[in-house]
Amino acid sequence: MKPLTSDLRREDLVPYFLWDEDLTVAEVRRRLRGGPEEERVRLAGKILREAAYPEVWEFLRVADVARDLPELRRHLGRRRAFWEFLIGEWRALGLLP
Repeated sequence: MKPLTSDLRREDLVPYFLWDEDLTVAEVRRRLRGGPEEERVRLAGKILREAAYPEVWEFLRVADVARDLPELRRHLGRRRAFWEFLIGEWRALGLLP
């Protein structure tokens, strides 16, 4: 297993929030861009569940999270209410369609 990192500029290391997977920062970015739908949603859900809020946006776009929220819900665990509230409020404020 490759070493963990909190420095997300280190593309060759495993991001700390994926401590149980042997995926480098570069591999995570690649899978989120072009992987199979189910893998992309699973990985995005894990990032939303485990990463610190500011670091989520290093990997995901707000519009994609809002669009995929129905599929992401089952992967969010204890963070589900947070993300549903946040996206719901952004929609209510007219910041998201």
